[in-house]
Amino acid sequence: MSNSADSSGHPARLRLRPVRLLTLIVFALAGLLFWLSFDTARGTNLRSDDSMLRLSDLIQERSHKNGAQDDRNATLREEVDALAQRDNGSSKAEDAKLRALEKSAGTKPLAGQGVTVTLTDAPPNATAKIPGVPEPQPNDLVIHQQDLQAVVNALWQGGAKGIKVMDQRLISTSAVRCVGNTLILQGRVYSPPYKVTAVGDREALNNALTASPAIQNYLQYVNAYGLGWKVDQHEAVTLPGYSGTVDLHYAQPVKP
Repeated sequence: MSNSADSSGHPARLRLRPVRLLTLIVFALAGLLFWLSFDTARGTNLRSDDSMLRLSDLIQERSHKNGAQDDRNATLREEVDALAQRDNGSSKAEDAKLRALEKSAGTKPLAGQGVTVTLTDAPPNATAKIPGVPEPQPNDLVIHQQDLQAVVNALWQGGAKGIKVMDQRLISTSAVRCVGNTLILQGRVYSPPYKVTAVGDREALNNALTASPAIQNYLQYVNAYGLGWKVDQHEAVTLPGYSGTVDLHYAQPVKP
């Protein structure tokens, strides 16, 4: 096709073929993406391990701060309780009812016989210990959220009067959550080995652990790949009272 003038005397416009137009659009988008990446990085290495280390340090620092705040909150709560007991004008029956509610809520220490279950990761270089079992994948060698939840649920099913995970007492609003191979419980971060301690009738607690299908599934991985499983029996053990906040936060509709 020539670039000569058309019949009206005006220079003819070049026609862009669809393929050529699409190519120009692709190059324009690629240039935009490169510019956005450079603007975001600002000359830094996006894959630098330093940023991940800083994030890990920040999480650990926040976890320590939350633990210190929990301790301070527990101390203040004890002071408030002592002041309230001086002369609150309540009857003995009302005081007994309050103590029972505090016990049920898990805000007071609890002592009695019980058990402690310890879960640990398998060695990173573990291999199958049973003939015919496939070699493990990385996920087969670490403790998962469902493993911890299975232990906690079985202990509640066995009639536990109270449970603590690591050094924290569980209450009705507690949630056992794992991110990767890290436990996040009530604002604090923990790494394996994980310890779950329950106060209650030891025979009933042990029977509940044995009867749990989820735990039986976990024990297959214990036998196959060397994940850790240990149950300790206690003649007497004391659980701490829950020392965190008990305020509930929930969403509210925006008023027009």
